[in-house]
Amino acid sequence: MKNYYPRVMDSILDFSLRASGAVLIRGPKWCGKSTTAEQRAESAVYMQDRETSAQNVELAKNAPSLLLAGPTPRLIDEWQVVPLLWDQVRYEVDRRDENGQFILTGSATPLADPEGDESSPCEHSGIGRINPLTMRTMSLFESQESTGAVSVASLFAGEEIEPARCDLTLQDYAYLVCRGGWPRALGLDREAALEQAYVFYNGLVYDDINRVFKRAKNPERIKRFMRSYARAVATETSIAEIRKDMVVNDDAALSDEAIALYIAAMEKLFVIENLPAWNPNLRSKTAVRSSETKHFVDPSIATAALGLGPADLINDLATFGLLFESLCVRDLRVYAGELKGQIYHYRDKKGREADAVIHLRNGCWAPVEVKLANQDSIEEAAANLIKFAADIDTSKMKPPSFLMIVTATPYAYRREDGVYVVPLGCIRP
Repeated sequence: MKNYYPRVMDSILDFSLRASGAVLIRGPKWCGKSTTAEQRAESAVYMQDRETSAQNVELAKNAPSLLLAGPTPRLIDEWQVVPLLWDQVRYEVDRRDENGQFILTGSATPLADPEGDESSPCEHSGIGRINPLTMRTMSLFESQESTGAVSVASLFAGEEIEPARCDLTLQDYAYLVCRGGWPRALGLDREAALEQAYVFYNGLVYDDINRVFKRAKNPERIKRFMRSYARAVATETSIAEIRKDMVVNDDAALSDEAIALYIAAMEKLFVIENLPAWNPNLRSKTAVRSSETKHFVDPSIATAALGLGPADLINDLATFGLLFESLCVRDLRVYAGELKGQIYHYRDKKGREADAVIHLRNGCWAPVEVKLANQDSIEEAAANLIKFAADIDTSKMKPPSFLMIVTATPYAYRREDGVYVVPLGCIRP
C-alpha cells in the first residue's frame, strides 16, 4: 500500500464526524475521497466493487438496513450508484441519534438530467443529518511541495511572517500546473505523472459526461467545449463568448442554453468550480461586477484540454499566468476550508480588483493578487491592494486582516507598505 499523504480534509472530516450523524465527501474522481475516508472508517461497503456490486445493489434496494450495519463510522463509497441509500442513511441517523455514523463519498451528483428531467432520486435533503464536505485535488502543501513556511491562519491571527525562501522555479510551477494535484501522480516519473491529467480528461470526455446526460454525447464536441472553457480560465468570459469560440470549429448551431448544459454537467461531476464574485461595503459607490471567474477544479484539466505541457507554458507566459492563478485559487480553496472560509474574486468598474478574496465565517477577510514573477506587476498589484483596502467602509465591515500577493518568485517577505509577497510554494493553511 502506498504511503498516505495527510490531507487538509483529515481534520475537517474529524470535526464533522463529531458534529454530524453522517458526512458526505464529494469531489472529482481521483482526488482521494475514498482513501481519506478509509483512514477514519471502521467498516466499509464499496458500491463499485465488481465482486460485490450486484449483491450490494440488491441489498440497497431491498434490505438497506443490512447494508448499513457495521462498526461506525461506516463508509459507503460511491453511494450515488444507488441513490435510494440517501434516504436510508437519513433514517438510520435519526433512529440511532448518534453522531459519526456514516461517511458517504461520491464523484457525481445524482440529480436531475441536465437536459430537462427534473425528477430527483433523493426525496429529501440531508439538512441536519448529512453534512456535505467538498474535497479537491491535492494542494502543494498536501503533496509536500510547499515548505509551509507561511500559514494563512497565522496571517489572519495578526502574526507577522518570517522571511522565507522557496526553491521552486518557474519551470517547476509550469510542471505542477500540468501535473495537477492527482494523488496517483505522486511518486511517478515525470512523464507518467503528466499523463494522469490526460487519463482523467479522456475518461471525462468519453465516459463520465455520458453518465450525467444519460445518453451518448459527441466526444469531439465535448472536447471543443473543454478547449474553449480552458481558454477562459481565470477570466470572466461569458457563456456567449465561449459559444462563439466553439462555433469557429463546429458546423452545428450551438445555443447559449446548450453551453450552459455542458457547464451544469461538468459541475455535477465536480470538474468545473467557478469563483463567485464578492460584494463588499465600499465608501464610494461603484458598480461591482457579478460575473464568476472560470476555473476547473484543477488547472491540469485545462492544460490537458489544450494539449499543453510545461515547455508550452514557459513559452507563453500570458497563458501560464492565467493557469498559475488557477493553481493558486485551487490551493487557497483547500486552505480556506480548514479555516471555515470561502474564496471569492472582486472586480469593479473603477478597475479595482482582487484575484481572490479569502472570507472567513467570522467576517475576517483578506484580498489576494496573483502574479508570476514580474517585479513591475508586483508593484502594481501592491498599489491596487492598498487602494482597494482604503475604500472599504470599516463602519460596516472589518478591515482586511492582511494584503497578500502570491507569486512564483523565490522569497516570502513583508514589504514596507505592509503588503505580503509570498511564493505559492511557501503557503499552508
